[in-house]
Amino acid sequence: MNSHVNPGRVILVGAGPGAADLLTIRAARALALADVVVHDGLVGGDVMALVPAGIRLVSVAKRRDRHTMQQDAIGDLLVAEARAGNVVVRLKGGDPFIFGRGGEEVSACVAGGVPVEVIPGISSALGGAAAAFMPLTHRDHASIVSFVAGECRGLANQDWTGLAGKGRTLVIYMGVTGADRIAEKLIADGLSPDTPIAILERATQPDMRVLRSVLADLGGAVLRELVKSPALIIVGDVATLGADALTSITKAVPCPVS
Repeated sequence: MNSHVNPGRVILVGAGPGAADLLTIRAARALALADVVVHDGLVGGDVMALVPAGIRLVSVAKRRDRHTMQQDAIGDLLVAEARAGNVVVRLKGGDPFIFGRGGEEVSACVAGGVPVEVIPGISSALGGAAAAFMPLTHRDHASIVSFVAGECRGLANQDWTGLAGKGRTLVIYMGVTGADRIAEKLIADGLSPDTPIAILERATQPDMRVLRSVLADLGGAVLRELVKSPALIIVGDVATLGADALTSITKAVPCPVS
C-alpha cells in the first residue's frame, strides 16, 4: 500500500471518451495515488496503460445483459476497499455523471461513511463531436442539446416529443442495439423521417467512424455498416456538419499525459 496522510477514500474519475491524452491532469494525478483501480470495460487500453505498475486492478465491466458485478455490489466493493485504508480510483468511461451511474456510487460511499471525490471527464458526446468537427450547438442550427439513453426500459411509453427538431440536437447514448425502435419512436413523436442523423463509432479512437444518413434509415445504416458499440447517435441539423472521415483524428498530434 502507498503511504498516505489521508485515510482511505474513493475517487470517481472520468476517463474520457477513449483517447488517453484527453484525460484531465487531475485524473492522471489520481491514478498516481491509487492503491486500487476499479474500472469499466469501456475504459481505453491507452488510459489503462497510465495506471502505475503494481496497482491492483478490479474489472467491473458491463455489457448488455451481462454484468461482471451488479451495481449494488460495486458500491459495496468501493466502500470496503476504502474502509481498509486504500485510495480507490473508480475509473469510468466518459464522465461519471452522464449515464455513468456515478450518482449511485457517490450515494453508496456517503452511506458507507467513506470520503468520496468526483473528477469529471470529457463525455463521449463532447469528445466525439469535437473529433468529428460536429458542433452540438451552432448559431444557425441548434441552441438546445438533449442527452438520452437509448437502452432505457419502457421506451415506447416515454414522451420524446420536443427532444429533437428545428433548433435542437439530440444525442443518444447506448442506442445501437435499439436503433430501429429509436427511429420509430422519434418519428411517432413527430420528428420528420428526413431529419439528418450521424453515428459516431468509437469516438476519439484512431479507428473512429463518422456515418451519416437520415432518421428513417437509422436502423438500416447500423445494419449495413456493422456498427458496434460504443457508438453515439446524433439527431438534428448539426449531423450534416463536420468532417466526413477521420481527418480530425488522424491529423491530430497526441499530447502524452505524464
